[in-house]
Amino acid sequence: MKNQTIRTLSAASAAAVLLMAWTPMVPGAAVVVADEGQARQLLKAMTDYVGSQKSISFEYDANLEVVTKDKQRLALASSGTVSLARPDKLFATRSGGFVNIETLFDGKTLTLLGRNKNVYTQVEIPGSIDHLIDELQHKYDRPLPAADLLLTDAYEGLMAAVVDVKDLGSGVIGGTECDYLAFRTEEVDAQLWIAQGARPYPCRYVITSKRVPDGPQYSIQIRNWKAGGPVNTAAFGFKAPPGATRIELAELQKMKNMGELPSHFILGGQ
Repeated sequence: MKNQTIRTLSAASAAAVLLMAWTPMVPGAAVVVADEGQARQLLKAMTDYVGSQKSISFEYDANLEVVTKDKQRLALASSGTVSLARPDKLFATRSGGFVNIETLFDGKTLTLLGRNKNVYTQVEIPGSIDHLIDELQHKYDRPLPAADLLLTDAYEGLMAAVVDVKDLGSGVIGGTECDYLAFRTEEVDAQLWIAQGARPYPCRYVITSKRVPDGPQYSIQIRNWKAGGPVNTAAFGFKAPPGATRIELAELQKMKNMGELPSHFILGGQ
């Protein structure tokens, strides 16, 4: 396959999904009357629910959209799992057509395991899951899927840069009826679907970049949400696979097919 020169929404921007809001404009349609107060209440209920859960696990499907210099839209699809036990245990996977990587955290040590290369690296990051999420996003540029939604006190941070927020009614995601919210900041537009009922968990969100030409999107859909059950903390420990090689983080970051993009994509073309 020929190299594709692309522009893409950065992983860090994708992780900051809920710092945003959106006002719909549908050609030929009536103006949408949306309740900002209700939207904020629904978001607050979701963040309170998620933040109060001592254990969470889910599966996800994600698409990272890129736009070539010829303005062709391409979507890089991946799937994975996330499991966490508050305050300081986490395990996540991501598998795409070119990468198979695991992220483990035991409260002290972060381990990144590239199963497709049979290599791993470890970094000492003692602290809580909230601290880990911040470090991964801002220091290591490896944000976790739906990370901003998993914080114990997410609401204020998520709404800090919002200039508009709308409650747009309801929709159905994976057979689950959801409240449909939209947000806008100066940099990003986003849409969020939250399960209705006693478990208001995030079902799907879509981010559209406003700063990258042609507005590439990142989307993630969550399924098999589970929360509040017993936790086997042994599952968050790391044991190197047979034959695995330990390398430095800098080496891992330079390796082909270990990041968001496959090696035949060239970032930054105009």
